[in-house]
Amino acid sequence: MMAIPLAGALAMLVPANRFLRTDVAVRVFGTAVSGATLLVAISAATAFDFGATSRMQLEVDREWAPAIGLRFHLGVDGISLPLVVLTALLTFLCFLYTLRHPPEGGRIRLLTALLLVLEIGLIGTFVALDLVLFFVFFETVLIPMYVVIMLWGGGGRRAAATKFILYTLLGSGLLLAGMLLVGAKAGTLDMTELAARHGSGLSHGLQVTAFALMGIGFAVKAPMWPLHTWLPDAHTEAPTVGSVLLAGVLLKMGTYGLVRVALPLAPDGAEFWAPWLGLLAVIGIIYGALACLAQRDLKRMIAYSSVGHMGFVLLGIATLTPVGVNAALFGNIAHGLITSLLFFLAGSVKERWGTADMNALGGGMLGTSPRLASILTFASVASLGLPGLAGFWGEMLALLGAYRPHADLPRETFVTFMAVAAIGAVLTAAYFLRMLAKLTHGPSDGTAQARSGPAPSGAAPSGAAAVSVQEYAAWVPLIALTLLVGLWPKTLLDVTTEPVRALFGGG
Repeated sequence: MMAIPLAGALAMLVPANRFLRTDVAVRVFGTAVSGATLLVAISAATAFDFGATSRMQLEVDREWAPAIGLRFHLGVDGISLPLVVLTALLTFLCFLYTLRHPPEGGRIRLLTALLLVLEIGLIGTFVALDLVLFFVFFETVLIPMYVVIMLWGGGGRRAAATKFILYTLLGSGLLLAGMLLVGAKAGTLDMTELAARHGSGLSHGLQVTAFALMGIGFAVKAPMWPLHTWLPDAHTEAPTVGSVLLAGVLLKMGTYGLVRVALPLAPDGAEFWAPWLGLLAVIGIIYGALACLAQRDLKRMIAYSSVGHMGFVLLGIATLTPVGVNAALFGNIAHGLITSLLFFLAGSVKERWGTADMNALGGGMLGTSPRLASILTFASVASLGLPGLAGFWGEMLALLGAYRPHADLPRETFVTFMAVAAIGAVLTAAYFLRMLAKLTHGPSDGTAQARSGPAPSGAAPSGAAAVSVQEYAAWVPLIALTLLVGLWPKTLLDVTTEPVRALFGGG
């Protein structure tokens, strides 16, 4: 899965006069490479033994730097497999979308190479089983996303890209310190061996310190309040494909790291910091919802909604129970599907009307672009947690986990967190319904005029606000999976339950 996009990215170094001479050919090539990667991801899922989801499978374990005990160790279990498939799917859908809707700014060869390198880093993060290798892949993601925002972003792209890189580099420094602290004391960097020990041989003070360092590093990427301030700017300024990958996959690196690395390596530290993690999570839920109610920009509103939704994920992790961590993993996938769809739709709205300002857009979208408005309505009700759609289960299970936290945690505190988070869920419904009332219903009274439909560069525009085949191709898989996971949550919970129980020693 990583060799294919690596080869594709290296192919972009060949001069344009010798290979892929036109931008259209480059976009088709990128789509083919990401499609081949998705096929490998699907084949890995079919080869996976779902009867033993807690066991690392499809492993690659080679010596990397034996003098210091580093190994090139890769593998997947029920925790990482859904995220690997999600990464490959969203990357393919982004390339599919760019076939007709490339971001403004040209330089398609560079964009293709960066997105493929981004895919390598994302997949590598989810399959790495050596701490240093995990960190290498974790960092590989930063530069491509920084450049994507800097070169193809909006008017405030420089400040947004700079804030993104500074925040994430600071978090990464603390993350590396925490992981090396554990690895040096434990005498190994192998994540599977460290997880099997459940903190054995590490002092309570060391675990508390290590979890704090790793937790801050992962919280920046999640993002957790108050370390979230880079996110709205990055989302607002990034091109559509950048926003989709940022929301759909990059944010999951932080919460995945908490579950895969921080919880099993430093369980005493997790227990010590869990109430504080829960507190910051519910503050993020309320803060994100209130911030959404104050937004005028559609993309910025969706960005702040991610702060609230990821707050539910962090609350599930903070309960230190199988129910709560399952909720977090389910919420990761649900958020990846739904918010990616919302950012695709926001990009389509901005492309047609030339703005994402909801006041300028005005109402009446159901009349001017009924299909786009209908799918926007579906994505919004899915994100607000309507039962039967994917967004419901992660939030509901997180609340259930908070109602019955780990026995060593203060139950009264977590029941309070549950009540506050439930208020946040109500506010989530409020800001999405407010957005739909402003955009989709009523007469078309906005000051922005709809453009005459998306058209490829240099081509004549199509019919007014027509939805392209490429847009449908990007949207339909996300809609189908949102329905599938929402109506049959067992399909995902059966994959994650066994490895989550293994995280807690089989309890």
